[in-house]
Amino acid sequence: MPTTFTSVDEVQVTRAIVASFTEDFLASTELEVAIVGAGPSGMTAARLLARQGRRVAVFERNLHVGGGMWGGGMLLPRVVVEEEARPLLEEVGVLLRPWQPGYWVADSVECVSKCTAAALDAGARVWVGMAVEDLMIDDQDRVRGLVINWGAVQRAMLHVDPLAVAARVVIDASGHDCELLRTLERKLPGVRLDTPTGRVMGEQPMNAARAEARVVALTKEVYPHLVVAGMAANAASGAPRMGAIFGGMFLSGQQAAQVAQEILRRDYGS
Repeated sequence: MPTTFTSVDEVQVTRAIVASFTEDFLASTELEVAIVGAGPSGMTAARLLARQGRRVAVFERNLHVGGGMWGGGMLLPRVVVEEEARPLLEEVGVLLRPWQPGYWVADSVECVSKCTAAALDAGARVWVGMAVEDLMIDDQDRVRGLVINWGAVQRAMLHVDPLAVAARVVIDASGHDCELLRTLERKLPGVRLDTPTGRVMGEQPMNAARAEARVVALTKEVYPHLVVAGMAANAASGAPRMGAIFGGMFLSGQQAAQVAQEILRRDYGS
């Protein structure tokens, strides 16, 4: 006998979606840390900050999380990390297989799924389909939040006014395009960033060893209350890209969480 659902009411389904979304989203309009980009660095930072009791949310313009991890290398769904990043994946339950000494391999789908679940379980909120089109700046020229819109609205180039989200610290984990810093440069032509030239330099051609060595060191506060992480960190300061190895991305997320904590303690005493 087929199963029947006699209690389904379409209007109740609509109300459940709208009411629960509204309640949860309102809780994300005043944050301690807002993260732009749900790739490995952004999601790692979110998990570690939420685990330490911070109000944190991740904003991802696409309808999926994980950044470049899904495709591994050239659509071969495997993630390679170095020994140094191994603990960050093992502590969320990712199965890592040894390759050559110092190299570990994980399934991309498992890696994205477990890293995301761990961040959510820690208390981070993750908003997909939400794009960041601008930053809010306070009277002391410090970043104080995000200006957001639906990713679909942005892609369709519709004239729809955005909404605002307050955040004491913002982490730019937007990847190769380094979008938040480029927005600052466009809106504030004379702005000086904490990069070798004071400007976004763009990433250099691939050199995985150099890129992995530098990405953690370049994960820092490059403008008051704005931290750059992951490939955005390398792109900001003119470091190389690293290709299909992800250990530096996870370690950069860990560093970004530490830098955000330092800013919160320094400027807010919390």
